[in-house]
Amino acid sequence: MAQAKISAKASEGVQQQQQQPQSGGQLRGRFYRSTSMADRSSRLLENLDQLELRVEAFRDAASAMEQEKETLLEMIHNIQNSQDMRHISEGEREELNLTANRLMGRTLTVEVSVETIRNAQQQESLQHATKMIDEIVNKLLDDLEDAKIRLMSLYGACTSDVPAGPIDQKFQSVVIGCAIEDQKKIKRRLETLLRNLENSEKSITLLEHQKSSIRQSCNSKQD
Repeated sequence: MAQAKISAKASEGVQQQQQQPQSGGQLRGRFYRSTSMADRSSRLLENLDQLELRVEAFRDAASAMEQEKETLLEMIHNIQNSQDMRHISEGEREELNLTANRLMGRTLTVEVSVETIRNAQQQESLQHATKMIDEIVNKLLDDLEDAKIRLMSLYGACTSDVPAGPIDQKFQSVVIGCAIEDQKKIKRRLETLLRNLENSEKSITLLEHQKSSIRQSCNSKQD
């Protein structure tokens, strides 16, 4: 109905302009073009649709930069705490640590933050999920193996793949209540924690193997 009124008024305007003579007695009707409100609205909407695509691409790029920063910091940290760093001279280790700290500092100078829009329920779900993860992390040193099993059950609740072990159903229901972006961040955090645990286990296993080799060597010399 509104569109019909707009079209009717636009037609009346064109007829009136055609009836008014220009200077010199010529009518300007055949050269006059009227842009209706509907045309303007449609054009503006199209521009906004294009901008929305660019905004989402911009947020995706910023989110990718956030992930890259996390990855770089994790890789630098892993190098500093690797077994290879323990088996070089003190002078070389000190020099490498200086380089690693310099890279760490330069990485931290880059501030990237993508804010997630949440409603009250999503905010509450995020806090609950974070608390559940933190409780396990705080008990890592008490029982490494149990912590790993519990973190894997949380991770299984976040992935669409068939999990290798049991799923924490309670955690899954909490994560479902989170915003989509928060769900991805929770999954990435669990992946990072599990990788760090895996690296810790390898370090512990290697250290125990070295201790065992030293003991065997000592026993052989005593014999």
